[in-house]
Amino acid sequence: MLRIYIIASLLFFGYLFNSCNSSNENKETITIGFSQSIDNDLWRKSMDHAMEVETLLHPNAKLIIYNADRKVKKQIQDVEKMIQQNMDVIIIAPYESDSIVPVIEKANRKGIPVIIVDRKVNTLNYTAFLGADNVEVGKLAGKQIVSLSKGKGTVVEIRGEIVTYPGIERSKGLQQILSKYPGIQKISIDADDFNSPKSKFVKLLDSLSIDYVFGFNDLIAYNAWKIAKEKRPNNKIKFIGVDGLNGTNGGVEFVKEGVLTGTILYPTGGAEAIKLALKIKNKEIVPKMNKLNTTLIDTLNAEIMSSQFDKISLQQSDIENQQHFIKEQLQKYSSQSNLLKALIVLSLVIFLFAIHSIYSRIIISRKKKELELTNAKIISQRNEIEKFADEIKRSNEVRLNFFTGLSHEFKTPLTLIMSSTESLMEEEKIRDSKLIDEMKLIYKNSNRLLRLINQLLDFRKLEEQKFTLQASKTNIFDFTNEVMINFKAEAARRNIDFQLSCKSKNLELFIDQNLMDKVYFNLLSNAFKFTPDNGKINISIVENQDNTVKISFKDSGIGIPDNELSNVFQPFFKASNNSKNSSGIGLHLSKEFVLLHHGTIDLKSKQGSEFVITLLKGNNHLAKDEIVENIDNKNIAQNIITNHLELESEVENFNLAADSEKHSILIIEDNSDLVAFLQAKLTKEYTVYTSDGSDGIEKAIEIIPDIIICDINLVGKDGYEISKALKKDLRSSHIPIIILTAQSSKEAVLKGLQSGVDQYLTKPFSLSILKQSLSSLLFNREKLRYYYTNNIYRVEPESRFGNPEQTFITKMNEIIQSNVENPKFSVEDLADKMSVSRVQLYRKVKAIMGINISDHINNIKLEKAAELLKLNEMNISEIAYSLGFSSPNYFSTAFKNKFGVSPKEYKTSL
Repeated sequence: MLRIYIIASLLFFGYLFNSCNSSNENKETITIGFSQSIDNDLWRKSMDHAMEVETLLHPNAKLIIYNADRKVKKQIQDVEKMIQQNMDVIIIAPYESDSIVPVIEKANRKGIPVIIVDRKVNTLNYTAFLGADNVEVGKLAGKQIVSLSKGKGTVVEIRGEIVTYPGIERSKGLQQILSKYPGIQKISIDADDFNSPKSKFVKLLDSLSIDYVFGFNDLIAYNAWKIAKEKRPNNKIKFIGVDGLNGTNGGVEFVKEGVLTGTILYPTGGAEAIKLALKIKNKEIVPKMNKLNTTLIDTLNAEIMSSQFDKISLQQSDIENQQHFIKEQLQKYSSQSNLLKALIVLSLVIFLFAIHSIYSRIIISRKKKELELTNAKIISQRNEIEKFADEIKRSNEVRLNFFTGLSHEFKTPLTLIMSSTESLMEEEKIRDSKLIDEMKLIYKNSNRLLRLINQLLDFRKLEEQKFTLQASKTNIFDFTNEVMINFKAEAARRNIDFQLSCKSKNLELFIDQNLMDKVYFNLLSNAFKFTPDNGKINISIVENQDNTVKISFKDSGIGIPDNELSNVFQPFFKASNNSKNSSGIGLHLSKEFVLLHHGTIDLKSKQGSEFVITLLKGNNHLAKDEIVENIDNKNIAQNIITNHLELESEVENFNLAADSEKHSILIIEDNSDLVAFLQAKLTKEYTVYTSDGSDGIEKAIEIIPDIIICDINLVGKDGYEISKALKKDLRSSHIPIIILTAQSSKEAVLKGLQSGVDQYLTKPFSLSILKQSLSSLLFNREKLRYYYTNNIYRVEPESRFGNPEQTFITKMNEIIQSNVENPKFSVEDLADKMSVSRVQLYRKVKAIMGINISDHINNIKLEKAAELLKLNEMNISEIAYSLGFSSPNYFSTAFKNKFGVSPKEYKTSL
């Protein structure tokens, strides 16, 4: 009850405190926005000042001025901003009459009153217009000129911005008066650069006798007077301006000083605009057009007008000072009032807390005794729980040790089963396909069971913290490729787009290869498990600027529900949309292994799942005992085979011998059974690629295999067309092609040979003959390669090797020979002259000659060097530099490697 009373008292005093503050805010604040078009004009500044002074007289009014600085776009943006701020009234002094119209109409549609001042606009969708009658201004100027001239003389009208309504109307008013007097000649010019000797006004002074000058504002009239005074010091020209501002450089001051004969008062209307805005906001009826009175100021009334203006300025200054004083007093009063209220409330609160503290002390004393009794009971219960927990822990430890030992016992018979099954599968005497399939099933499920046991053992080791990181420097691109090899067959079988993207193929990280391949296999196993056929799985390796590397595993599978993402790495977790068998510890192990690397693993699930591993570069983050010497990647490959992943369908075991040690074959055949047969029979000796014919040419150009086996009847283009296209293409013309077809007629064989194939075999065929044909063609290709390599540039067009390769080599050698003494000649230059890309040139030369293009150019240079040594016209250093070698020492080394003797010994022997 006491607390309720304290809270109620505080609420009461808070209400009392705020009520006084809000008393000054009962009146609604009226926000007025003003868009001024010009910033550096004295008349415009007077308008702004008049508005500010008038606003001070209305405490509930707030004025915000935006200045467009003669920029139409800026003025439109300012008005847009005022509309967005939902100002109560918007006042606009437009710079242009047309461009501002859309935003004025927009404010009108939004229900915001718009007042246009000074210049008119080409729309009537505004609330009110306020400004002087510019036609009347022109008439007043005309009347004074007529009065002074008695109907005769020359008048120069110097206009400002004639494109604006004020300029047009002033000129119109002047014309209406002067047109009645034929003796008065009027000349109109625009205000240009007065200081230029070529200005229009200067030309008129030189060519005419001018009697009167009417400037569209006082500043224009004053500048014209200065020029006339400089050109004709004794001139009798009378100058009339517009604005009639008081003070320095004002029209009234110019009249008093005799510079101007007269000036027409053009009221700014600043104060009137604020009054009009407040009337509109208070829903008073105001006229659409509001005219400001104008009058002529000449030598007769200039003193009186100046005196009146001074009094007005003085009154405005007093008003401003009084308003500032009132604000200061209000602030002082408000602060003192708030302080007094705060002291009263604080005193009351202190009193209430004093009462509450006495009451609380009594209650605390009672509660203390109750807590002591409760604490004693809790301590007793805690001791019992700890004793029970120790018993459970010991019992659980015994069970886990038994389970771990049993798991180790499972591994021995499983290994024997797998070894025996694998041995039987390789036995040539077994021909029963059903028996082979059953043995594969035994091997696959035995391998699956072994992996599950290994995962359980890893989980137990993690619990006991027995894992020690053994990180070594590893090329992460090569490591990832090694793992991906084991998934390529499954990806191909299910038509899954399985790709690796990595910009830096030489990127090295310190990782425990044994642990990291388990992470890779877990993540890829899940990706293949949940990605449908024809889906996508992508691995990307990105090097970041913060000394980290991100390895992303992204699939197009079923994904994981958002509300379950935080539980994915928990042991034994299974997602609600996962209907497949799963142990639930693979991802938990993956996370723990990444953490051992001092990295992180994160999961995103949007249109599939994406696991992102972040690892640090270098080894500064690792302890000394966590770093070991480099481990051969081949061992990792073996581990990958042993720990083969769990897939939903069978994944074949491929021989992991390095592809670089085998020749590559592209089989273009649309019979899947025949393709499978050839793959099975040729895989041990060759790296086999396949195509059903729809992409045969594209695949051949992409792979550049060592040899091609092609059928005739295919999807899309037939075998003849494919062979002809490949033999004509510079990139693939060197590849031997074997036609393997059921068409055995003489015409078919002849057509095949005409299309450029190297051998024509008919079905049914002998596998031994096919293998021997492959060996013979590759052997002949090696002989041709040997010939090219050892004859370098002595290949002639009339030699017996009359084929596209010989033409290619001959042309290439001619280009190299013609540039052999050009030290700036590069491989890129050679490729450009051969009309091929650098990559295509490299592949072509490598395939034909067995060496790279740089070595070939080097060999030709060395042959040329031998010729130069025979001529004995240059010393060894001169020959080395003339042929583009970086130094004589490097030249000598290269020469000795090729010819077996140094250049000096070679020269001496000659």
